[in-house]
Amino acid sequence: MTLAPSRFAVSVAAACLLAAQPAPAGAQDSGEALYAKRCAMCHDKDVPRAPRRDALRLMSPEAILGSLQGGTMAPQAAGLSLAEKRAIAVYAAGKEFGTGTAAAGRCSASAPAFTAGGPEWAGWGAGPENARFQAKPGLSPADLTKLKVRWAFGFPGSILAYGAPVVAGGRVFVGSAGGEVYALDLGTGCVHWSYTAETSVRAAPSVGRLKDGRTAVFFGDQGARLYALDAARGTPLWQVVVDDQIAAVITGSPKLHDGRLFVPISVVEDILTPDPKYPCCRSRGALAAVDAETGKILWKVHSVVDPPKKLGTTSAGTDRWGPSGASIWNSPTIDAVKGAVYVGTGNNHSNPPTDTSDSILAFEMATGKLLWKQQLTPGGDAWNIACGMNGPNCPENPGPDHDVGASTILRTLPGGRRVLIAGAKSSKIHGLDPDKNGALLWTDQLGRGGALGGIEWGMAADDTTVYVPLSDLSFGTDMMAGKPSPAAGGGLFAYRFADGRRLWHAPAIACGGRPDCSPAQSQAVTAIPGAVLSGTLGGLLRAYSTDDGRVLWEFDTVRDFETVNGVKARGGTLNGAGPVVAGGMVLVGSGYGRFGQTPGNVLLCLSVDGR
Repeated sequence: MTLAPSRFAVSVAAACLLAAQPAPAGAQDSGEALYAKRCAMCHDKDVPRAPRRDALRLMSPEAILGSLQGGTMAPQAAGLSLAEKRAIAVYAAGKEFGTGTAAAGRCSASAPAFTAGGPEWAGWGAGPENARFQAKPGLSPADLTKLKVRWAFGFPGSILAYGAPVVAGGRVFVGSAGGEVYALDLGTGCVHWSYTAETSVRAAPSVGRLKDGRTAVFFGDQGARLYALDAARGTPLWQVVVDDQIAAVITGSPKLHDGRLFVPISVVEDILTPDPKYPCCRSRGALAAVDAETGKILWKVHSVVDPPKKLGTTSAGTDRWGPSGASIWNSPTIDAVKGAVYVGTGNNHSNPPTDTSDSILAFEMATGKLLWKQQLTPGGDAWNIACGMNGPNCPENPGPDHDVGASTILRTLPGGRRVLIAGAKSSKIHGLDPDKNGALLWTDQLGRGGALGGIEWGMAADDTTVYVPLSDLSFGTDMMAGKPSPAAGGGLFAYRFADGRRLWHAPAIACGGRPDCSPAQSQAVTAIPGAVLSGTLGGLLRAYSTDDGRVLWEFDTVRDFETVNGVKARGGTLNGAGPVVAGGMVLVGSGYGRFGQTPGNVLLCLSVDGR
């Protein structure tokens, strides 16, 4: 199955919009009737990939409409009028437009102005190598036991806190499922400014300087649009559609380097494949280089080299197309020494399978030329959502869905030898030689892997060791039952990346009876000297000793929080973007109302004694 995290999250929701159900008598053309025809099959049936009905009621109609209009649900909503989409949004949310909680908590006029510098985590990995290691965190492992909530910020009308925060210039920049991008004060959480994108923003922004000395915030949305804002004021500098393929999205954080943004592009076309009349599939993953000053696209290359062509028809008489897929879900890794950029790819959506799916690809930064490729799951991995529903669009001999969803990590060893660390949903971790065309140095298998298994969002590495979280989320014998297993999945591993030797393994910790809980560790991890921070799908944030993996500290995020912006907020599942550490503070979003997991809508800032 194809599970880069964002795509799998919406897959059955696609089927909801494709499945016709009888409408209640007397409810023709109402929001209730439209919902019954297009949505109820999944949202009312506890299907894990679709937000449940009670979770939808926590959302705002504005957020639901945004998804239908220009986000991941836009292809499925094709053919509906704006009035019909608004009717669905109002019925599903259970409230009218404009009735959500108005955002308060604006910073006062006397609040400090934006000044570049200070504690920083200004992208996905706190550096171009994507190590997710904060060398100067402003706190020690001993301080972790003293962490308390300094402030909490609520995302209005949302069931997801999946936007990845970054820190720069005393600000926290974070996107939201509703499409709002906020600049919050690092110390207090007050709102300096907000900007409304055209649809959801989940990728971590990148923050950097322009030639005129201004600092800009760059981010992508779930409609494959790339934005640049003035970091001090939130005013737009430019906006560009990076890719107009069917169902193109930006899930990985754009990487800023030497005046260019390297933008990963994913395609969620396979969410349309449950419809037997849909001709699958023609969209391909891509990587684009964009001028940071102007938004001009300098080059763009596809992860599947050959363009798709018609290959025949399905058993339903629908055209078959291929090759396709191989999305780039992760934030690119920069190799300034080689002038190269590295990305991982997902599976193909249709046959024929290609040798660039489930792979690490190296591109020349200047031109986009493919330098080398290393396929981590050879033998063919073509799969789409129709396979999980026994539909005619499922490719013959479907593959195992072993996407490389996590960013690679580039590290230098004593003596100058280098290693590129890659993890995949196969649950395998690999050490590659970036100076020998990605030659395999070592590999090891952590668990069983699978659709929601293996290494999902991201690893972390200090100077000698890489820390690897294991998901292996399980729904028992029936994923469609919608309830995660409270006993399966999880664990944290440490490897010496010079030779791949496993140093320790911290086993998963069972949930202890909490409803809809899983011990799986899908969320990206973050390292500081002496400790690794890792969240669980059960909503528990833990710190582990880098020496032996013992638990140093634990914080339960599943509870109500009083917020600085007056929005009613509660924590839930920890998934997707991992913790960020800067200036003695730990930032983490809590809530992931998908896959049968616990909804939530809060961004937390923790500091020693809450000071």
